[in-house]
Amino acid sequence: MWTCEQVIGAALNTEEAAALYRASTLAERRPVEDTRRFTRMLAGANLVIVARAEDGRLIGISRSITDGVYATYLSDLAVDAAYQGRGVGRDLIEATRRAAPEADLILLAAPAAVDYYPHVGFTAHNSAWTMAAPGAPA
Repeated sequence: MWTCEQVIGAALNTEEAAALYRASTLAERRPVEDTRRFTRMLAGANLVIVARAEDGRLIGISRSITDGVYATYLSDLAVDAAYQGRGVGRDLIEATRRAAPEADLILLAAPAAVDYYPHVGFTAHNSAWTMAAPGAPA
């Protein structure tokens, strides 16, 4: 069993969060090895929901940026691989929606997760665009 709660991203333990990103495979696409950047990434999100196992271990995170009424960009949804398929991700998404109930939820899916999102209520959108930061890997 687990519990979900809203937290302040800047209050998260960076090493604990990085360990979760590694355990979820999201670390492959996030700057977890650049502690300064990763810490700023966590602190910059204004809607962060975490899932913790009964023993207090961090097993999931939903990290979003929202205005609270129109759009919530769910930039990271990470669940420890040992807990995937049990509903943790679904609970994190629902807690995110409850925190900003008037806002549409928007995300860019990781390639391996593309088939997951339709099962939890997302609809594909064919006109999303991205622009990489200067010097970012392709």
